[in-house]
Amino acid sequence: MHIVYPAVVSALLFSIGVYGVLARRNTILVLMSVELMLNAVNLNLVAFDVWLGDRLHSGQVLTLFVIVIAAAEVGLGLAIVLALYRNRRTVDLDQLRDLAEPADDHAETPTVVRLQPDPATQPDPATRAEAVEAGDHRDGEGAPVRRGGGTR
Repeated sequence: MHIVYPAVVSALLFSIGVYGVLARRNTILVLMSVELMLNAVNLNLVAFDVWLGDRLHSGQVLTLFVIVIAAAEVGLGLAIVLALYRNRRTVDLDQLRDLAEPADDHAETPTVVRLQPDPATQPDPATRAEAVEAGDHRDGEGAPVRRGGGTR
């Protein structure tokens, strides 16, 4: 077997992986592109091991180590992606850049404003009790709420 064929296939795989890392915005697709790049390296290691006729098969042993590291990378990467999705509800890399530290160190702390209910909009408690007894239920904004499974 000539060494050029696996080297060209490996270069194509690696190029597709680099393009995927640079162009994709989806975190899962970026992880898949990194896996393509690692597979290109594995193909080169095995091809050159066979071509050089190494008696210890060092390229194949190194390939096994790369496969183990790639499996650990996938497990850890997917765990991070799932944690980010739970917190941010997206896996888009552009929106995940908000995790960076703010540019200024003296960011303002948000103030909490508590609104008091307007007494003019609140119903009179006596009128409210009469309405509940009559079966007229209203939500917090005063809109009627029909209870039960009946139709109008």
